[in-house]
Amino acid sequence: MCDNKSLLEEIHDVNIAMGLISLGARMQVLESETSLSRRRLLRLYKELRGCPPPKGMLPFSEDWFMSWEQNIHSSMFYNIYLYLKSAEQGRSIETLIKTYRLYLEQCCSNADDKPVLGLTRAWTLLRFIDCGIISRKACSVCQGGFVVTTEFIKNPFTCSLCSPPSRAFKKSQVSGNGRINPFATPNLMAVTA
Repeated sequence: MCDNKSLLEEIHDVNIAMGLISLGARMQVLESETSLSRRRLLRLYKELRGCPPPKGMLPFSEDWFMSWEQNIHSSMFYNIYLYLKSAEQGRSIETLIKTYRLYLEQCCSNADDKPVLGLTRAWTLLRFIDCGIISRKACSVCQGGFVVTTEFIKNPFTCSLCSPPSRAFKKSQVSGNGRINPFATPNLMAVTA
């Protein structure tokens, strides 16, 4: 049986798969974005990560993207994605990988920090946007672009930065190790009436 796929295309797919695996992609993402067989992807995953990939369903809830912190991170990721997509040419998966790396540079100052938006959720966000489940809308206060579900499209939308929930103040005062953050300035974030 003759395989019509070129060696260069296969190498390109392997490089994309390696980039996705290194950023924490699940098997469903790898299978969807490359033409490599499941067996080869499993082998590649085990070689790179030293363990088999996690099992289970992908997250499928657009509501996750509307929680205050998740919405901020998802919106930042999507705005970076839109910029790179307009500035560069290439496959959307390559743009996603570049975008996610830039997102990690902005959000995770330590290598130990776990990002709010994982790569699989970022990939799911782009699929939701392509399907019309989620769109982008300007905040009525700051005019920044934020991701919103269809129920927020027609109504005025205020982002979590302009109207943060009370739990955001508590989180800003406590650092990642559980200590009080002396540099937190919750009074600057407070909305005055």
